[in-house]
Formats: sequence, structure tokens, C-alpha cells
Amino acid sequence: MQNMETRYTHSPEDIRHYSTEQLRKEFLVEKVFVPGAISLTYTHNDRMIFGGVTPTDKALEIVLDKELGVDYFLERREMGVINIGGPGHIEIDGAKEAMKKQDGYYIGKETRQVVFTSEDAANPAKFYISSVPAHHKHPNVKISIDTITPMETGEPLTLNKRKIYQYIHPNVCESCQLQMGYTILEPGSSWNTMPTHTHERRMEAYVYFDMQKDTRIFHMMGKPDETKHLVMGNEQAAISPSWSIHSGVGTSNYSFIWAMCGENITYTDMDMVPMDQLK
Repeated sequence: MQNMETRYTHSPEDIRHYSTEQLRKEFLVEKVFVPGAISLTYTHNDRMIFGGVTPTDKALEIVLDKELGVDYFLERREMGVINIGGPGHIEIDGAKEAMKKQDGYYIGKETRQVVFTSEDAANPAKFYISSVPAHHKHPNVKISIDTITPMETGEPLTLNKRKIYQYIHPNVCESCQLQMGYTILEPGSSWNTMPTHTHERRMEAYVYFDMQKDTRIFHMMGKPDETKHLVMGNEQAAISPSWSIHSGVGTSNYSFIWAMCGENITYTDMDMVPMDQLK
């Protein structure tokens, strides 16, 4: 089974008047991983498609053609994949590779077929994917968290000690505009990206996971001088437009995958927001 929901873009003036329910409807994806299914969201913010592929007893393949005006899904797109579940496999144009938890993959445009499977239906792989338009074919590259030297940042005093693993990044592999990575907060830390920032030249999507059932994330969004928030549970995702801050704090430590696309692939291209400007 495959489902794809479309979300449209919004002006920051629009969300000024949104209720909690409407804000959640427009920017929160409550169910990313559905056992035995593909669950995708198409956001008109830079035309990113993201979501979960959760094979159980049968292989799953993303099939999108007429919806995108192409003959096959990745004809004019590139895609990143990170597995956050049990062990599985990914078969790319007939070449099959094992994918343990935290393994990732960059898959370039013109790749005709990508098939996802799990080794154990009772402990399925959870492939988080992000796909964006691309205009050049770059080589497919498997990426393991074990091969990445993380950026270690933050400190216990400010409750934001964390490791940032850059999967799809110029230091690791080539891409057209997609960047993708995995951030793990240390025990005792709860804040990510604070002081916060915006990047007018790129949008972003987050999926939060490795959370206990009774923990929550407060995902901050909105213009810096008019902030709003989404309360999120385990394995839920948020869309972050380019004009919005994107920062979170949890009731415990957690992990999240971030994916960005837009004008450039410069990770540090961001506009920091002084603390006294947050409202």
C-alpha cells in the first residue's frame, strides 16, 4: 500500500491566525511509519517528498509517475534514505545491499527502481526517505553512521550536547541540492539548535524518534518575533519553511533526522537569531 498526502506552502502572515488544530494539520505529519506500507508527504516547500517505507512480509517500491509528470519516480529526482528500524535490504536497479539500523543511502536521479525489504516482519526496517528535484546524475553511495566523524557540539550547561552525523553532505557524497543527516542528543540534554536560526535559502523537514511513549518534543516554528510550536510524539515529522525557525526541546533526550533542500548545499548558510529577538 502507498499513500501520499500533499501539503501546500504558507505565508508567515497566514499562520498568525491559525489555531493549534490548523497549525498541526498544515505542518505536522503524525504517522510516518505504517507497517507494510509507504506513507509519503509532498510539500510544495521546494517540492520535497519525505516519509516512511516500512516493509513487513512483502517488498515495497515507491511508484510515482503521473503524480510527478514523469515515467518513473527518480527520473528527475534524487533521494536520501536512512534506516531507523530493524535490519533490512535495499535493491537499487537490481543491486541488493543490507541496511542495518543507522545505515543510509544516497540515490541519484535516473535510478529506475528502488525496492525495500525487511529481514524480520516482526522487527521491520523503517526506511525514512527524502527526495527533491535534481538536474544532474550523481553516483549512488551507501553511507554508514560508522564511517562518519560526527560534529560534536553543545554542552551540558545549556542542555544541548549532541552529535551531528552528516550523511548527504559535500564531505561525504555529491548531491544536487539534498542534504540529510542524523542528530543524537546525549542523555541529560534536551535542546537542539538553540540559539535558533533561519535559512531563507533552504527549507527543512524533521522526523523525531528514539523517544519513549510518554515523552514529547516541543518543536518551535514561526517567525523569530512571533513563535509558535507543535507538540510531537515519537516518529512524527514537521515541515519547516525557509522563513521559520526550527528548534526543539524534549522532555528527555531523543534523535532526529533532518533533510534540507534549496538554493545551495552549504550547511553553515544560516541566519542566527539573537536571543533578545525571540518572542
